[in-house]
Amino acid sequence: MLYPKNFEDKIGFDKIRQQLAECCSGSLGRAFVQRMRFSERYDVVHKLQSQTEEFRKLLAAGEAFPEGNFLDVSESLQKAAIEGAFLSEEEFFDLRLSLGTLHKCLEIIAKKDDKEIPHLKELSGGLAIDKLLLSEIERVIDERGKVRDNASPELRDIRGSILREQASVRKKIEQILRSLKAEGIASDEAQLTVREGRIVIPLPVEYKRRIKGFVHDTSASGQTVFIEPAEVLEINNEIRELMAEERREIVRILTRLTTRLRPHVEDLKKGYFFLGLMDFIRAKARFAMHFKAIFPELHKKPMLQWIGARHPLLQQHLQEVGRNIVPLNIRLDDKNRILLISGPNAGGKSVCLKTTGLLQYMLQCGIPIPVEEGSRAGIFQHLFIDIGDEQSIDNDLSTYSSHLKNMKAFLQLADNQSLCLIDEFGTGTEPQFGGAIAEAILEQLNERKVYGVITTHYANLKFYAENTPGIINGAMRYNVEALEPLFELEIGKPGSSFALEIAQKIGLPRVVTQSARQKVGKDKIDIEKLLKDLEIEKQFYKEKNDLLQTEKQLLAKTQAEYNRLRDFIETNRKQLINEAKAEAKRIVQEANQKIENTIRQIREQQAEKESTKQLRQELETFSRQLQPEEIKTISKPANVEKSEIELDDSPIEVGDYIRLKGTETVGEVVAVKGKEASIVIGELKSTVKINRLEKISRKSYRQLMPEKAAPSSNVGIDLNEKMSHFSFDLDVRGKRAEEALTEVSQFIDDAIMLSHQHLRIVHGKGDGILRTLIRDHLRKYKEVLRLEDEHADRGGAGITLVTLR
Repeated sequence: MLYPKNFEDKIGFDKIRQQLAECCSGSLGRAFVQRMRFSERYDVVHKLQSQTEEFRKLLAAGEAFPEGNFLDVSESLQKAAIEGAFLSEEEFFDLRLSLGTLHKCLEIIAKKDDKEIPHLKELSGGLAIDKLLLSEIERVIDERGKVRDNASPELRDIRGSILREQASVRKKIEQILRSLKAEGIASDEAQLTVREGRIVIPLPVEYKRRIKGFVHDTSASGQTVFIEPAEVLEINNEIRELMAEERREIVRILTRLTTRLRPHVEDLKKGYFFLGLMDFIRAKARFAMHFKAIFPELHKKPMLQWIGARHPLLQQHLQEVGRNIVPLNIRLDDKNRILLISGPNAGGKSVCLKTTGLLQYMLQCGIPIPVEEGSRAGIFQHLFIDIGDEQSIDNDLSTYSSHLKNMKAFLQLADNQSLCLIDEFGTGTEPQFGGAIAEAILEQLNERKVYGVITTHYANLKFYAENTPGIINGAMRYNVEALEPLFELEIGKPGSSFALEIAQKIGLPRVVTQSARQKVGKDKIDIEKLLKDLEIEKQFYKEKNDLLQTEKQLLAKTQAEYNRLRDFIETNRKQLINEAKAEAKRIVQEANQKIENTIRQIREQQAEKESTKQLRQELETFSRQLQPEEIKTISKPANVEKSEIELDDSPIEVGDYIRLKGTETVGEVVAVKGKEASIVIGELKSTVKINRLEKISRKSYRQLMPEKAAPSSNVGIDLNEKMSHFSFDLDVRGKRAEEALTEVSQFIDDAIMLSHQHLRIVHGKGDGILRTLIRDHLRKYKEVLRLEDEHADRGGAGITLVTLR
């Protein structure tokens, strides 16, 4: 069941139907689009879903389905079924073209495996189309839609006679025209023409009696007449008789062909039903490919769990203007059946509601919907919607009365198989009573276990949803700093309307907004403030989480590179050790042999003093040759005292080696611009104030570098610690100006190095001296884009908000 009757127009389905019709190749498919209806049956929706998905896979695989000639020939088939009737040349020509398309579709499906496209196979399974029928039509009707000359021997002879007689007439009448031109009766520009199917000569009206013949026509000016000379009149009469005979033969041929067709009319009707269905299913498959739509996992019970849901019409519009749509994640299940969405005006609440209604309706019409893989959806028996202004002059209904009338229908008809969509719940009357009535209606809908998506601004409904099982709050997120909607749905918390902030942004006088704030009351303001603070914290932690994810990916990449290098070093270390062992073994063998030879020579020479001395010298020389070479190391002592670092007081220039003051971090200067320098520390490049650097000697740089390159890099640890412990807030209250400015400089430098944009400096109000000094100091940084006071509710002028470029 659908409520109201114009449900399709309410959700915009009429435009979806129009787009599907445009995807069809012919009137057969468009007729199916117009007959498409909402189904409450799981088996029907599942079958429609499977048919479309199978066709989409065929198109994605590049299957060459026919693109045209999906023609509706139902009237011709009805005519052919009548005994004694015959189809015209044009009707047989449409049959020839469309039958060719039908046979091509059947051939493509027939060659596929039953397991690959079972549902499309089922559609074509009961068809019995005589293939010889198309061959016989093609034998009679040519590619121009005319009966062929050889359709019968008689027709061939008749057309041959006509051609001969026409050639004779033309030859004779051309002779007459030449003689008339020679006599000056016809102008030199005169040409033969045709009137009433006969070849005639144009002559000036004053010469029409100069030749015998029949006047067939006169020009619009009356100055020219078109005469058929008497010499060819008889021949033309014969040609007319031949043409009549030709027409009778064509009728006989078409009657015979229609008689051949008549026994197959019922089979052909089924075939053309299949052809239209193929065009319709292909249109849905094309629609799916255009909008990147899919069929979610289908369930029999009411539910929906959509990931990345997109309104197709809104998506198309935004793409045309070069913008991207923000997808929605929506979930309704047994635990949370009703989603109550709140948030600012123009924040996307109504779009979310319409998206839910449109996609669910499309799904139960068998149309793929634009959601991401992993989405799930169920079947609802009833869909209800209350959106827009339905006031009626005829029925004396106001806007609020029309809403109440719809609510009455919802309460009477809705059950646990229903999906109710209500926009701006309870509005249109006095808020106190409107909110109370809306809460009572919501209570009844919840007791009936109705599923629904409801949008509202009423705080009492938000509290009711927070404390009532079966209902869950949802909020359309809002950028509270820029006062712009994000169009993101967040389920689990209520949203703020940001009415006062929006009023202030569009320029209402401050006295008006302050007065409104007082009239609303402290409790209301506190609730709105809490919601706003929650939104700020969520956005803050989202940015921090994104940064952590980036760092996590970088860490994983670095770890993989480290493991690769470690494996490489380990492999080469084993190889070097093996080579060294082999060399040592060779050396030992050679030494042993040398010693044995020496001993043997001493014995043979009977220990003569000079010979023995000489042999010992040779042995010592060989021993010295086996001593390992001295290995020069560049490693420095474990701890290098600060006194060992050689500092240079000269100005820092490109190519100099530097150290960050107060740290052991060293690097090289690659660029100098004003009071800032671009430095390289390992693989990290950064821009730092020159007054935070001190120039060191090349020797000191070399002493420190091995330690920096080691796996336990102090630079890496320092930067990681800065990232993990960096706070977006700096509190300098109670500190002396010089001390506060030093901390502010360090705070800003760290933020620039870590690429953070939004900072808060808490300095207090007091006399404003410290605030002025800090802001004047911050304006010297070209990286500072904007300085402004914090919101009055969160500290006002006692806090400076810093936005970096």
